[in-house]
This record gives sequence, C-alpha cells and structure tokens, in this order.
Amino acid sequence: MFTGIVETTGTVSGIEAEGTNLTFRIESTISPELTIDQSVSHNGVCLTVTSVADGSYTVTAVDETLKKTSLGLLKPGDLVNLERCMPANGRFDGHIVQGHVDQTGVCTNVQDMNGSWLFDFQYDPAVADNVTVEKGSICINGVSLTVFNSQPDGFRVTIIPYTYEHTSFKTLKVGDTINLEFDIVGKYIKKMLAGYR
Repeated sequence: MFTGIVETTGTVSGIEAEGTNLTFRIESTISPELTIDQSVSHNGVCLTVTSVADGSYTVTAVDETLKKTSLGLLKPGDLVNLERCMPANGRFDGHIVQGHVDQTGVCTNVQDMNGSWLFDFQYDPAVADNVTVEKGSICINGVSLTVFNSQPDGFRVTIIPYTYEHTSFKTLKVGDTINLEFDIVGKYIKKMLAGYR
C-alpha cells in the first residue's frame, strides 16, 4: 500500500523485452536502499524489485500491466515517480493508494498560473468502476492530488511548485498519457450503492 507522496524520481536507463514482458532498469537515489522482492510504485504502478546493483535496480512489467498502464510508453531517459510502500507505523500524508492503476487518461491542458500550474485530464468513464468527487482524492502517475472541476469524463488539479519540481509533472505536456488510480473509498461506496438498485 502507498500514500501517493512521491519520495523521489528515477530515470529509466534501460528497457529489455522478455517475451511479452518489459524489464526496466531505473537509476535513482533510493536504489542502494532497495532490496529484492520489495514493492515500489512507478508512476503509480506497484512493481517488484528483481535486482539491485550500482545505483540502479530492475523491475518487470507483465503484458497485462503494460496494456492497462502507460509503462509501455516509457523510453530511456524518461523520469518516473517513485514511492516505496508505506511502513506500518507511517503517516497517511496523502491517501490510500494501492498501486493498481484503474485506467490511463490524457493531459488536455497545462496552464502556468505564475506560482502554480493547472492540469486538465480526460478519461473514459465507461472503463472500470471509476468516480471523481469534487475536492476528493485522485492518484495521477503515483501522485496524490485533490480533484476539482470534476466532470463525467475529466477533472482538473492544481500543482504547487514543490510537487512540480520534485515529480515528473515538470515534464508532462498536453497529449501525454497518464496513469489514474481512483479513490478506493469512492469505488467501494459506488459498488455498494449499485447493489441496491
């Protein structure tokens, strides 16, 4: 389990195809602290560390993960948002994030507000059991954020300078595909209400 509070970014230094899977080599400042079999969120996708060496580590994404997320679009040199799983005695500084992407979305607008940035995103409301609530939580590429201007197929978020500089949001542009994990509490409530119809 994660909280959507990104620890650091990593850089994709290599990608290797193994059948229908892709193995990614990631360079990051937390690499020396990682161990094999540890869970790490990569742009919101929970992946298992398979090797650690020389300031980098590897993770493998299977075909199903590549189909449901944006990981298959990564290229060497790309930044990824990284978060290790939450310790049992840790704080919930973000919200409950499973690392299980519900679907991808698309960035439709980026606006510099001279001190913050507005990002608009669209998604397919027919895919999965998704819901956005005004002022509710959303996880975008592994970052816990607050939704506003919620629409049936999209929403807007505001990015503060710290988040902009310390995540991959600084490289995000219109047309880019992003990973979305909707609030688990909202999904459970929607599921329960559907049972009474």
